[in-house]
Amino acid sequence: MSEKNNLKALALFSGGLDSILSVELIRKQDIKVIPVFFESPFFKADKVKNIAKKLGWKVFIEELKNQYLKIVENPDFGYGKNINPCIDCHAFMFKRLGDMLSDFEADFLISGEVLGQRPKSQNKVPLATVSNASGYKDLIVRPLSQKLLPDTKPIRKSWVEKNKLLDIKGRSRKRQQALAKEYGIDYFLSTGGGCSLTDRHFCRRVKDLMDHDMWTYKYVKFLTWGRHFRLDKNTKLVLGRDEQENTELSKLLDEEIITLKATEYTGPLGILFNKEAIEKRTYELSAGILLRYITEAEGKSMVNFFSGEENFLSIEAKKMKDGKTRKYLL
Repeated sequence: MSEKNNLKALALFSGGLDSILSVELIRKQDIKVIPVFFESPFFKADKVKNIAKKLGWKVFIEELKNQYLKIVENPDFGYGKNINPCIDCHAFMFKRLGDMLSDFEADFLISGEVLGQRPKSQNKVPLATVSNASGYKDLIVRPLSQKLLPDTKPIRKSWVEKNKLLDIKGRSRKRQQALAKEYGIDYFLSTGGGCSLTDRHFCRRVKDLMDHDMWTYKYVKFLTWGRHFRLDKNTKLVLGRDEQENTELSKLLDEEIITLKATEYTGPLGILFNKEAIEKRTYELSAGILLRYITEAEGKSMVNFFSGEENFLSIEAKKMKDGKTRKYLL
């Protein structure tokens, strides 16, 4: 354990107001706080990096991959309203954060969780469940509600002064907003603006991958971008909506992924995911759907297919009508 004047805490950081306030409350006790954000395909780091820059903070980014996907697919404590395993997720992240304590020579963990703010994951029982499942139960402090929660080691050992922490409870944001004004905090992510697994439309894409035995990082990393289409049990198509999405999708490509582009027009980048050899009719179907999203395309047009940079197939396809396209749209 560090000397009293050299204490360090690792913060489970989301970029939201609650997590920002929790950091500020501990820093005001002359304790160094290191915010850590866990990036996943469902909660990207871009907005958090922007918030951190505006705050003038250094935030460490840790990427979660296949191990985290297992948690999402088969959570011990179940899902929330959608495919959001909040209890398992928080426990997993506290476990990862706790495992990093020695790397940063830190002493304890904090988060912005508020008692009673979320019905499934932030009442006393689930908060205790998260703490127990993490393996770091006695090192977790929740500054916004700690006065209402059992004392943990940092409180008992007087590393943290409990009387300077808060007793916020429930879904009202008034006290947090007042505190933000007092601290001069103007930049933070909106409530519920982070994890895509709370969005029912996004979860249709998630369930599609699970149902078709494609729940691996290779495919999951594309979920955030583009329009998604299920062509058959083995094949999925993703189309960029605009130039920015084409660019973002391009960054995720590897040599094994098949892409398609219209020959005569500027338009969507198409990406085909397949578990088995693709039949010609599936290539034709994907080409027709791609042409549907090019206004200038009329009748039949050529579409090129690439493996890496090699153009291995060109198909003259008919632009598909909107009604037929929609039956494949996720």
